[in-house]
Amino acid sequence: MTKKLFGTDGVRGTANAWPMTADLALRLGAAAGRYFRNDGSNGHRVVIGKDTRLSGYMFESALTAGLTSTGMNVLLLGPVPTPAVGLLTTSMRADVGIMISASHNPHQDNGIKFFGPDGFKLSDEAEAEIEALVDAGVEPTGAVNIGHARRVDDGRFRYMERLKGTFPNGRRLDGLKVVIDCGNGAAYKVAPEVLWELGATVVPVGTNPTGTNINEGCGSTAPRAAAEMVVAHGADLGICLDGDADRVILIDENGEIADGDQVMALLAARWAEQGRLAGGTLVATVMSNLGLERFLGGRGLRLERTAVGDRYVVEAMRAGGWNLGGEQSGHIVMSDYATTGDGLLAALQVLAAMIETGRPASALLRQFETVPQLLRNVRFAADQQPLSAPSVERAIAGAQARLDGQGRLLIRKSGTEPLIRVMAECEDEALLAEVVGDVVAAVENAAMVRTAE
Repeated sequence: MTKKLFGTDGVRGTANAWPMTADLALRLGAAAGRYFRNDGSNGHRVVIGKDTRLSGYMFESALTAGLTSTGMNVLLLGPVPTPAVGLLTTSMRADVGIMISASHNPHQDNGIKFFGPDGFKLSDEAEAEIEALVDAGVEPTGAVNIGHARRVDDGRFRYMERLKGTFPNGRRLDGLKVVIDCGNGAAYKVAPEVLWELGATVVPVGTNPTGTNINEGCGSTAPRAAAEMVVAHGADLGICLDGDADRVILIDENGEIADGDQVMALLAARWAEQGRLAGGTLVATVMSNLGLERFLGGRGLRLERTAVGDRYVVEAMRAGGWNLGGEQSGHIVMSDYATTGDGLLAALQVLAAMIETGRPASALLRQFETVPQLLRNVRFAADQQPLSAPSVERAIAGAQARLDGQGRLLIRKSGTEPLIRVMAECEDEALLAEVVGDVVAAVENAAMVRTAE
């Protein structure tokens, strides 16, 4: 069965435009309710969290209507990070968890992600079955079996306690100053409070959501503002989260930015030394830098690559029995602690390393020299298929031939936005710029739209 609604991370799009309409959300809620309430009893639960987008109210209400119409009981968490939904789905014995968020996308977008009763994101097969129910339509339950809905006021506090429980026993952050940029998103209360409770001096950024300023000039996709704050305040570390706080970008005391590859390298090396890295393997996507692979190989460790998307990282981790993985973009998955990427959890692990080693962030977050890597995005219209154009195919073949033996080229469609991502790695930076430029120009000409910045 071919999925139409679901991408690599749930259903996502512009609010009030298909598929992200209130009507579709209601039908999706009803379909999920029917899928999980498969025995007809009234004891089934679903937890719903959201980020700070204005459209979250609309989708929360629509999903609740659809779910309760099929007999599901809904527990509303309000604004919480995505990993909190994964955690609370299991701890509250729910059948399904739902996060309303478009992650790092701008405020006008929104999305709906599903978690199973084990706290992990649903499989492709489960999503396809739910989508089939959306297409077929769902008969509502009888009036006597309509589900209940209630607010859960302490959801974020439960999640905060879980986070603090992952920090080494007896350790505190006293004496450390931390800039925390929440991107005006779901962690705007949780993150500063956790850091403060652990003893850090906290400089908050992006903690005043308006419903329309999420990820706007702040957070993991725009870390420069936080980097300036780190330098201005003499902070020891900067932490930049995205809209739903499942990814993180870190900044050292000099204002230098470190991506997910450097964080994974640090954690993999430390865990291997401590005998904690399962199978001596780190799982990352094809986007991770070749320098990371060389770094691991030099320590007798292995890099397992997957398709782009944290769900594929998690699937590989579960299949291989590995406990550490992530993405260059900042999704860091530590299955000993969580079922999905958790930006604040990853930052706490780095802070623990700083405390335990006495070394500054600049020393810990520069684990390897990166191979020059260039990524450019080309936006295209929904009805276009620019990668199928013969001119694009010729440009890609030509670029691959020029990079043969010197680097690698990766071309892919984004699973969350109408973008073609063109990425290449090569020690020769002039060659790198040329091959990426050639492919981008070909895709732009085929798509006839401007390159997305």
